[in-house]
Amino acid sequence: MCKNRAMPMEKAGPHRVVVLALDGVVAFDLSIPSRVFTSASLAAGRPLYETLTCTVDGGPVRTTAGFSLLPDHGPEIIATADTLVIPGPYEGPLMESAVLDPRVAAVLATAPKDVRWVSICTGAFVLAAAGMLDGREATTHWCHADELAKLHPTVRVTPAVLFVDDGRVLTSAGAAAGIDLCLHIVRTDHGAEVANHAARRVVVPAWRDGGQRQFIERPVPEVTDAGTSATRQWMVEHLDQPLDLRRLAAHARMSVRTFTRRFREETGLSPGQWLLRERVERARHLLESTDLSVERIARDAGFGTTASLRQHLNAAVGVAPLAYRRSFTCRS
Repeated sequence: MCKNRAMPMEKAGPHRVVVLALDGVVAFDLSIPSRVFTSASLAAGRPLYETLTCTVDGGPVRTTAGFSLLPDHGPEIIATADTLVIPGPYEGPLMESAVLDPRVAAVLATAPKDVRWVSICTGAFVLAAAGMLDGREATTHWCHADELAKLHPTVRVTPAVLFVDDGRVLTSAGAAAGIDLCLHIVRTDHGAEVANHAARRVVVPAWRDGGQRQFIERPVPEVTDAGTSATRQWMVEHLDQPLDLRRLAAHARMSVRTFTRRFREETGLSPGQWLLRERVERARHLLESTDLSVERIARDAGFGTTASLRQHLNAAVGVAPLAYRRSFTCRS
């Protein structure tokens, strides 16, 4: 899920990302923000982000990878953060209790009022215990989603997605989904081109199909050659054309019922939802990277009319086409 209402930031100097490493942190999760945000800066050819890592007391923390680490900073840098990232701790009372360690609560309280809060994997348990997720939609690793929902009943846990953007509070699913979320943040801040270049530097897809339901353990269906991947690629190449279920199922050489079922199994979305998302992404790309008229973009992305494009773009990112173009093309 992605509400994606934030607009690109304008500030002097690079955006400061502070990563708080808690005891028992997952080492892979901890490394994600620095890797992605540094890649975004390299892709843009100028410093867009400054990523700093700290601990609660300035001392070393244990990781789940069999080693301890000592970040360069103490908790005082949290007060300077533009974005504060909490990578997932994998053990300790936080996973069994809704009560936050007083030391952690104290350092989180020093964050600026307008800071952007981000959690990776089980870092959502930290934000939930701090009250940051009350009444909000959020996600975490699928195998811990039920625990999060039971411990924090005021949180609307959505276990089937890779990340949730709820404005100034963003949460990701497990492990590599933190990469998806960080790339989404880069896209929100600086547009598709920078995010896509950053993804290539990290050697990952700029956007992954479906949600984490495709990774949830379940009986493995019988493997056949009749998947929908080829049809999805064909859909992307024909977004400007009418694409109804009958035509899509015929391309995949399936019945409509079988095609719809397999499509959802493989992507986590219905064909219509997936197609709409791709058309919105095509429109965003054209608005950011071309001078084509809104009418032409509406046709090329498959919306047909500017009214339809305006409606769907506003639902996806909260702004009209021309406002979106101004936000992403006025940067130096």
